[in-house]
Amino acid sequence: MFDALSERLTAVLSALRGRGTLSEGDVSSALREIRIALLEADVHYRVVKELMATIGERAVGSEVFESLTPGQQVVKIVRDALAEAMGGQRTTLTLDRRPSVILLVGLQGSGKTTSAAKLAVALAKDGRKPLLAACDLRRPAAIEQLETLGTSLDVPVVSRVDPTPEGIASGAVATAKETLRDVVIVDTAGRLQVDEQLMKELGRIVDAVEPDEKLLVVDAMTGQEAVAVASTFDERIGLTGLLLAKLDGDARGGAALSIRHVSGKPILYVGTGEKADRLEPFHPERMADRILGMGDVLSLIEEAEQRLDEEKAEGLAERIRKDRFTLQDFLEQLEEMQKLGPLSQIIDRLPGAAKLKGRAGDADEDEMNRALAILRSMTLQERRDPSIIGGRRKKRIARGSGTKVRDVNRVLSRFQDAKRALKMVGGRRGKGRSPDEWLNVP
Repeated sequence: MFDALSERLTAVLSALRGRGTLSEGDVSSALREIRIALLEADVHYRVVKELMATIGERAVGSEVFESLTPGQQVVKIVRDALAEAMGGQRTTLTLDRRPSVILLVGLQGSGKTTSAAKLAVALAKDGRKPLLAACDLRRPAAIEQLETLGTSLDVPVVSRVDPTPEGIASGAVATAKETLRDVVIVDTAGRLQVDEQLMKELGRIVDAVEPDEKLLVVDAMTGQEAVAVASTFDERIGLTGLLLAKLDGDARGGAALSIRHVSGKPILYVGTGEKADRLEPFHPERMADRILGMGDVLSLIEEAEQRLDEEKAEGLAERIRKDRFTLQDFLEQLEEMQKLGPLSQIIDRLPGAAKLKGRAGDADEDEMNRALAILRSMTLQERRDPSIIGGRRKKRIARGSGTKVRDVNRVLSRFQDAKRALKMVGGRRGKGRSPDEWLNVP
């Protein structure tokens, strides 16, 4: 996410961090590089202009030049300016009515249907009882797609109760009242471009259900084009917020940095992966930290608290204290770590992510998958007592996992390294330590 922009900005600001004093020339040169980096990231020219004016005004003041750490002051100024451009503070949905209605709109291919399902999952985690309304009657298989997603996620879907989109939406609201569902998420049709027919259809749905939230789903990888789309939809139906889909595939960051500032509408959620649980609340300050290579440890901790099994972690800590850490524990810890998503996404949230990616990229992702295959090819007895794994067993494990004996030896060696490291810390680090040791991530 934002790899290209993050690398450029991190390099520019790192050169300032280590200096005891800064001249106006140093700051001007850094600002020029920042401006180029933002433009290359497809950030809207108006946003770049206002950002540079804000950063320049603050960075050339006496507060920076008289500071004991002027480089750090400039970094903070850039970070605060980026956060302000993206909205400053986290904005949440307004769902006071029962049932509340969320209307999702956007162009065809922006990811509305998938985002509707992801939003249902996110709201369910917050204690809501969502219901989905399949109002896209134009795209082939759109209704079937949403019904399939709803079934897999145990979220009810209302469809085909009326031949019109507004009729289906009204029927969904009535069903929600009858079944005590408190949020209705309406998935609508899209077009390849904004047209009058689409807007009239959306207008009829708005009139029929009076949505509490009207969210535009935009593909983050479209860059500045997302800004123009947001402006057009807002003029016609009055948006209340934005949902950025496919942010994990956006190496530049133009849409995220531009759309809030230009449209004036808050970004509420961002899609960070294909799975249904890969929708995150948008925190401008945390995103600014990630762009500048400072990581987003808070979000990582929050996700870990939601996804990782606390009871398992406590049991693991107890076994570590008693020096009973086994290959079964090792396997379970790697599987727990996978719940947080691909390794690249975890690293992306750590401070110094750009440097870590050089050491733990696709190769380490492959190595982790290979290790999981090897561990799963062992019997439970072998995982609980690795001392019985001799040459013949290693050959069988290698055949079963589609690897070589040297790969099995490497996993066993990593396990011993992890066991020694965990014994040293006496279990104080709790869950997740052994995979870190295995990956050799500092």
